[in-house]
Amino acid sequence: MTEIPEHLLKRAQAAREKAAADVPSEVPAAAAASEPAADPRIPAHLLERSKAAKSKASGESSGAVALQEKVASVVAAAPTGGGLPVGAGPGGHTQRLLTVIKSGSIQDVKATPVDKVHTWPHLLAAEFVAALACTAFTFFFSIFVNAPLLQLANINRTPNPSKAPWYFLGLQELLTMFHPMVAGVTIPGVGMIILIFAPFIDKNPSNKPEDRKFAISIMTVHIMFWAVLVIIGSFFRGPGFNFVLPWRDGLFFDL
Repeated sequence: MTEIPEHLLKRAQAAREKAAADVPSEVPAAAAASEPAADPRIPAHLLERSKAAKSKASGESSGAVALQEKVASVVAAAPTGGGLPVGAGPGGHTQRLLTVIKSGSIQDVKATPVDKVHTWPHLLAAEFVAALACTAFTFFFSIFVNAPLLQLANINRTPNPSKAPWYFLGLQELLTMFHPMVAGVTIPGVGMIILIFAPFIDKNPSNKPEDRKFAISIMTVHIMFWAVLVIIGSFFRGPGFNFVLPWRDGLFFDL
């Protein structure tokens, strides 16, 4: 059998005592107030309207007292069948629900768009597919296009012009213009250092070209500088590594 908490019993007892003390005092006041003053200057229809309003107010007051007594009696009621008090919830609790708040008003259910993906599988899967495509292209290209080797080197006959592979022709072109220390160490070293620090200087995470002007400018200058040197060394250098015009003197370059 569930016992009613002591504070609820005290609250119900205080409500009953207050209701019993207020009823006798309200009834004579209402009866006295229902009798209008005998004033010949007040019209009769106004007196009747005043009587009706006062009687309605007294009826509402008595109804409120009756409702208060009913609530107090329910709270103080003894446990009924099942060992639970009247109006009790699960487990015998007598708490009441104040209000229900919709989840949409206190929770943000909108998904925040992001411009980042996981390295695996999104990035690595795309790179793996690209590597397979490049390998397949190289394989089929080698079937239809031959890549013959040159003859054995002859120590008594040096090729003229003697050119490095195309990917080193830019460095060989710099050696014709500057001191070997400057052309082989200083200029390439400064370029690599600038490329290394470029991500730390331009920290803008945007992928739009107009928002990455510094990074795009640095990479464009680097590529164009090296590409121009490679083109000059490949097509505009002849015997003795002298400057020639390919459309007049011929092309001194083999893949």
